[in-house]
Amino acid sequence: MLKKLKLDYRYIKELDFGILIGSIVVLLYGALNIYTVTRGKVGIYYLKLQLIWLVLGLVTTYIILLVDYTIIKKFTSIIYWGSVSMLLLTRIIGSTVNGAQGWISLGNRAIQPAEFAKLGMIMMLAKKLDEMDGNINDVKNFFTLCFYALIPMLLIVVQPDMGMAMVCFFIVLGIFFTMGLNIKVILGGIMGIASSIAILWNSKLMKAYWKRRLISFLSPESDALGAGLQATRSKIGIGSGGIVGTGMGLKTGSTSYVSQFVPEAHTDFIFAALGEQWGFVGAILLLFLYAIIIYRAINIARTSKDIFGSVICVGVVSVFLFSILQNIGMTVGIMPITGITLPLMSYGGSSVLTNYIAIGLILNIGMRRKKINF
Repeated sequence: MLKKLKLDYRYIKELDFGILIGSIVVLLYGALNIYTVTRGKVGIYYLKLQLIWLVLGLVTTYIILLVDYTIIKKFTSIIYWGSVSMLLLTRIIGSTVNGAQGWISLGNRAIQPAEFAKLGMIMMLAKKLDEMDGNINDVKNFFTLCFYALIPMLLIVVQPDMGMAMVCFFIVLGIFFTMGLNIKVILGGIMGIASSIAILWNSKLMKAYWKRRLISFLSPESDALGAGLQATRSKIGIGSGGIVGTGMGLKTGSTSYVSQFVPEAHTDFIFAALGEQWGFVGAILLLFLYAIIIYRAINIARTSKDIFGSVICVGVVSVFLFSILQNIGMTVGIMPITGITLPLMSYGGSSVLTNYIAIGLILNIGMRRKKINF
């Protein structure tokens, strides 16, 4: 029994430690910043929880590495439809957080099914493209892929969780583009999405506060105590960090500006905390760590032994790239506020766990690129 739980040394030699160590360092960096903005109110509460999620994430990653990803592929349909069922369940028993009915309560904790649904969608698209031998420009194949992508996306839109819907859209865009979909079709799809957004904008699904949040980034100062409050105060916090940061959150008996005045500083606006504490140098360090993870994941996508593995890597890279650009963009006022978390940095169990599931899949694919003789 214990033998089955031991990873063969020959696989360990193929493991991409750059991705694994990089992800751990980013999460620990995030946990430290979470602590700086929450210690004044709850002490080490959120820090402790984030570290627990790190351990659970690493255990999950290890379990994934034990099983050849080609075996995991056989369970893709169950994973996909299971995640869709969870999204449907949120319509019945889901609790509302920040205006979106997208959480299922489990005792005093809650999970966000949309986080798992985006992984289920990536895996289903990867499986179908593998079965299609990558022939995405066949009309039947294209609409089959769109069908599987639209189901979770529509269920996420009606929550309404526009941030996660945007993430799913860029997952699909990234996969379709890298798989060689005709550029005219991609442009047509973008125009179709733009039209859908226009319709959605004027529908009852788009709440008034969502509209205010989405457009407030154009002029946050015009409503500095309302929709523009987070963006305005976030920029003040980041700007005060200068080159090397203030370090106020770590000094005994002191509290930082971001911890006092920026709402959701430990989740959506964790980059504001980083910018204030560590300044420009700290921000560059984070981007460097992300670059290592993304570059190495792209390399695994390029060298994967099958389409299924490549597409999973591309899908996960798309999640990371868009989430990083969107989250940092909204904290510095150049992107609308959508509630998208910063991967591995923001506090959140569902986010951390799904990120490590995704990392586990990438490492699994990279580990089994070569034929290993036993």
